[in-house]
Amino acid sequence: MKKRVLFYLVAIVTTVSMQSCATNYVVSKPATYTKEYKTDAKLASIDNKKMELDKQKLIDSFLAEKAASIASAKKAIKNSEIAKAIKYNKTIDGILAEAETYLGTPYRYGGTTRRGIDCSAFVLSVFGAAAGLSLPRVAASQAQEGERIEKGDLQKGDLIFFSHGRRISHVGIVESVSEEGEVKFIHAATSRGVMISSLNDSYWGPKYRFAKRVINEEGDAYNNLAATTPATPANF
Repeated sequence: MKKRVLFYLVAIVTTVSMQSCATNYVVSKPATYTKEYKTDAKLASIDNKKMELDKQKLIDSFLAEKAASIASAKKAIKNSEIAKAIKYNKTIDGILAEAETYLGTPYRYGGTTRRGIDCSAFVLSVFGAAAGLSLPRVAASQAQEGERIEKGDLQKGDLIFFSHGRRISHVGIVESVSEEGEVKFIHAATSRGVMISSLNDSYWGPKYRFAKRVINEEGDAYNNLAATTPATPANF
């Protein structure tokens, strides 16, 4: 009897212990999984934030580099345009300065020197000495060079052509254009030699035909005009 009672007690204790272990196992295990899941999610969130920050830094770096490149290109273009404008103005100023040294030179048909010169020889001599260009000898041929320019777009240094009939027979160099649009030009006239006249003049105005620009905006020649080494001025 005692042995049977003892057996039952041992059996009950064993059963209770097993239930306690099972309960502890079932309750504690999910808690461990939940903790690990939360930790992994937090790490994943940190990694995603870091990736987004790195991505944004890369984009910002690219945009900054692109902006710097564009700014540099704009500056280079601006400097290039300024350099072209300076070269152009220097060339034109040189042409007009050379032309003005001929003022008062008498006209001579076929003449090519400061003792006597005709209109086309005057133009080719000025452009040769000041810009190193070789223009044709006669006005009709000079009229074939360069780029045609509308009268309203005339600038200093442009060539303007005249005729008494159908054939071009006279040429001059634009000396100035006023704000009101008056065009003055320097040329070798048969009446008074090298002088400055106006297109508003009742004599020259009606004989004007068209204009050509032989120096482009970069200060170089149009139509690949032959360059020539300016000759040493002769003593006249």
